[in-house]
Amino acid sequence: MASPGSGFWPFGAEEGSAAAESPGTARAWCQVAQKFTGGIGNKLCALLYGDAEKPVETGARAAPGAAETRPACTCDKKPCGCQKAEVNYAFLHSTDLLPACDGEITTMSFLQDVVDILLQYVVKSFDRSTKVIDFHYPNELLQEYNWELADQPQTLEEILLNCRTTLKYAVKTGHPRYFNQLSTGLDMVGLAADWLTSTANTNMFTYEIAPVFVLLEYVTLRKMREMIGWPGGCGDGIFSPGGAISNMYAMLIARFKMFPEVKEKGMAAIPRLVAFTSEHSHFSVKKGAAALGIGTDSVILIRCDERGKMIPSDLERRILEAKQKGFVPFLVSATAGTTVYGAFDPLIAIADICKKYKIWMHVDGAWGGGLLMSRKHKWKLNGVERANSVTWNPHKMMGVPLQCSALLVREEGLMQSCNQMHASYLFQQDKHYDLSYDTGDKALQCGRHVDVFKLWLMWRAKGTTGFEAQIDKCLELAEYLYNKIKNREGYEMVFDGKPQHTNVCFWYIPPSLRSMEDNEERMSRLMKVAPVIKARMMEYGTTMVSYQPLGDKVNFFRMVISNPAATHQDIDFLIDEIERLGQDL
Repeated sequence: MASPGSGFWPFGAEEGSAAAESPGTARAWCQVAQKFTGGIGNKLCALLYGDAEKPVETGARAAPGAAETRPACTCDKKPCGCQKAEVNYAFLHSTDLLPACDGEITTMSFLQDVVDILLQYVVKSFDRSTKVIDFHYPNELLQEYNWELADQPQTLEEILLNCRTTLKYAVKTGHPRYFNQLSTGLDMVGLAADWLTSTANTNMFTYEIAPVFVLLEYVTLRKMREMIGWPGGCGDGIFSPGGAISNMYAMLIARFKMFPEVKEKGMAAIPRLVAFTSEHSHFSVKKGAAALGIGTDSVILIRCDERGKMIPSDLERRILEAKQKGFVPFLVSATAGTTVYGAFDPLIAIADICKKYKIWMHVDGAWGGGLLMSRKHKWKLNGVERANSVTWNPHKMMGVPLQCSALLVREEGLMQSCNQMHASYLFQQDKHYDLSYDTGDKALQCGRHVDVFKLWLMWRAKGTTGFEAQIDKCLELAEYLYNKIKNREGYEMVFDGKPQHTNVCFWYIPPSLRSMEDNEERMSRLMKVAPVIKARMMEYGTTMVSYQPLGDKVNFFRMVISNPAATHQDIDFLIDEIERLGQDL
């Protein structure tokens, strides 16, 4: 138990630890916090000590799970810096926090402890000596801890322990050796923005309750449309809960554009619609068709070349076939950065076909849209400016904390006409400000989370050039990996040529399979290699990388790099680890 007046060690130093022994060590902890949190840790130290350079010299933190004590006071200052009494979490509950009477000090102390837990996790996320994951099977975690909800409240001491336990078993997606998904990394400014957003706790449907956030969404979406190439950033857009929903918005708006009566009368009032997308496109295109009543059978998959790019001649052939059957083509969804291969469809050729047959052109740039920030790589999206709509997920290649996905539409007002329902209790027409800033009626949702602030604040902190450097680095690392393994013994590339994006697809061939003839037995054994290596990675906790089959190709590794913390050494480690874990297979 900490003694009255004891120091509050920013990283949870336990009694007897180095961090609890001297003011100099405490100062060092503050410096570490500042380094990894962009100043948040330093401000926290200043708040706790009164002066970040003069921590209290005595005392130590209690062990995790033990009763926590913090200074309280009876003065009238708010907030107060006095240290006169103790707060014992073992006897306190959430009802003792604000808005409880005299709950300010308890609330500050509790939230400072939560921040302490978060800062420890942040620092560990960048420490290569820590595990990416402390893997346990579901039944083990269920048995080891009581996760059930009860009628009676837990104490604040138990709530803090819940926080620690949750993060103990969380996957460190910001770890430099986490390569499992398209969304990786942990940006400090983005993290700070997420904390601010949750503190503000407002809704995006009207200007009156989210004035700054609504304006920031307006400014940011306009800038994104400018980068697509639409003159003056004209058009419309919205931040949505992920790329799948953004793609569905595009399908919804394209259908409304062609048949506006569908909004009132439904699918029975219009002809049979068909959409077209590549066989390597994201599953959300079919999922959107199912949700909108169009049906998955009405999504026609277009053949791809060996690199995963849509073949325009096959697109045109399938459009003509559909028209001959009496179907109405209403949308072509091209992909800029496919999920597995990272392929970029030939947008100019697709745009020509869409113009010829008067079909809405959508570009799913959820994964590849970030390349528009790079002067070196944005040519891969040439033709995107001719699209009617674009999905772009800054939470992927740009490293914005989840979730942050935008749907951009070239025609202004169309989204509003498609979705508005004129709810008079929200969207009164006699308000005293410009009603165009009440954006909620163009969304499918009523409650809509503030997703823009993370992106806006990171853009302010990095500038476009900062995002460009970050993206260029990730693409350079992907090329580095490709060059390391393309001729290395024990590796086979899934397709020839250097990657178009940061996706590097390959098989690891264990020694036992290297001399085998390429036949069904070899494929059957090779299919099992990647899943076993992946399982071992997770059990050791050293790294994580995804695998999957595709078409007639058996399970292969799909390495993706979007974490700016990754280095050449991390790529080298991954190669060595795959070989270490797969040698005996």
